[in-house]
Formats: sequence, C-alpha cells, structure tokens
Amino acid sequence: MRLRSQCFQCDLFSRRAPVLAAILAAFLFSARSFAQDPAANAIGGHVNDATAAQQEKPGGLTAPQPEDPRANPGRPTVSTPATLTPVGYLQFETGLLAAWHSPEFSSQSSLGEVTKFSVLQRVQLLAATGPFVHSNTEPANGTGDVSLGVQGVVHQGEGARPTVALSYFRRVHSGGTPDLDIGGASNSVILLASADVKGFHYDTNYLFNEVDGGQRVRRAQFGQTLSVSHAISKKFGISGEIWHFTQPFLRGHAIGNLWALNYNARKNLVFDLGFNRGLTSTSTRWEILAGFTYLLPQKIHLH
Repeated sequence: MRLRSQCFQCDLFSRRAPVLAAILAAFLFSARSFAQDPAANAIGGHVNDATAAQQEKPGGLTAPQPEDPRANPGRPTVSTPATLTPVGYLQFETGLLAAWHSPEFSSQSSLGEVTKFSVLQRVQLLAATGPFVHSNTEPANGTGDVSLGVQGVVHQGEGARPTVALSYFRRVHSGGTPDLDIGGASNSVILLASADVKGFHYDTNYLFNEVDGGQRVRRAQFGQTLSVSHAISKKFGISGEIWHFTQPFLRGHAIGNLWALNYNARKNLVFDLGFNRGLTSTSTRWEILAGFTYLLPQKIHLH
C-alpha cells in the first residue's frame, strides 16, 4: 500500500518522531551507563562465546559451562543463530518495531518478545509473543501471534566449521492484527547454520512455512536469510542482512535488507538499534527496530 500523500507521510513521521526519539535516547543512555563494564566482547550481536560454551570435546565429553554466561542474541535480524543459549539460563529478547508502507497497513508499531531456555546442550525451547500491536487499520489495537517452538543442534561446529540446527514452531494463538509482508506462519520448520570466518560471524536460515489465508486455505511459503556481523570495537558491532520470503497469497516476493548496530553493555546484556528497507513493491517499505537481549544471570536447576 502506498501512502496517500506527502502530507500524510509527514504527519505519520511527526507522530512517530517522539517514539523513535525516546528509543534512541534510551539506547544512548544505556550505552553510557554501562560504558565502564569491561566484560562485554561480542561480534555483531551474535556472541562467539555462547557457541564456545557449548562445544563438545573429542570423545563426547562436554566442555563445562562458563561461570559468567553470555547472551546469544537472535534479534534484531530475521536470521536466528543455530547456536543455543547457555544451558539452564532464561534469555529474553525484547524489542519495539515501527513499520511503514506494508501490503496490509500504512503504519504499525508493535512490541515483540522471544524467550529462550536451553534444557540440554543441544535442545532449546522458545516462545515468541506479540504483547501489543497498534496499526492505522482495523483492529487499531491488539496483540500479535503466540508461537511455541523447539530447536535442536544436529551438528556442533567450531570456528569456520558451521553449527547446524533444526527448529519447529507452531502458532498456538492468532492475535488477529495485520501481518507484516512475510505474513504469519501456522507451522514452521527451519534449517539453521552459524559459523565464524576470518573475524566475521554469519547466520543463515532456510524456512519452510505453512501460512493461513483464511477460510481454511493454507499454502506453503519458503524463505531464506543471511546475516553477517562483525565487531567494530570491543563493545560495538554491526550486522548486515539480506532476506527473502515468497508470498503465496499475493503471488509475489518479499525481499529486504537490514542493518543494525549492537552495544554489548555486559556479557548478559546487549542493546540493538537498526532499520530494514524493503526492496520489492510488496515488501514493507521501512522498518525501525530497537531493543535488547538479556540473559538472566541466575541459573535454573531442573532437578
């Protein structure tokens, strides 16, 4: 959908400006507040030590978990790391998304939450929720979908040898609010791979989704993502991503290019700020993303 006029577009940005300014101010304030913490050392928001913490030694012996575990952020990129979070620690990925010019709406703001918990070295449970969504279309206010998933590592890599994982998600509640250009999946199977090559970290996903078009009509959707990140200092990193999803009900393709900056405040706390630019007529034209990843420092003992 195109914005009706330049005046409407200016009004839209003026109404969103206080929200975006608050996000930026919070990000910069947090960066200054934690500037004295020497513990952080991540690459582009996807932390290498989270992988190293779960490496297996030759002969099947498992390396011990670090005493000071690191967060392993999956946001704000579309790609999800194949590596898991430290076993026994809850990780929360919280973010605000402001989007404009999408097939189902002209503007939308939403709050997203992804919770991760690794129960074993190779098994992780996930929950993705949308607590609040505001659109300029009906319904104006509501909630997003709720999906539950599980991710398992099928091959543990190291360095340039990729870690390979499989995950499955099922939507357990439909929020009924307008979707972004990639739609909402009822069921999703994802093949994930992550590795580090010459100072760069990459995450790539291959998605096989079942999307619901209403009136019990469901179709297959396919997606591919590639995110590459690199440290630009001890505390800051940058990520670039290209992603593609088929749009079976629109008979089109959604393609986007995402760039993000992360600030590693602590080992267990990472802030992020980025934007996404849609590259096709049926893609969401602009998205601004801001949020943080927090790994709860207290370990949860299941037995």
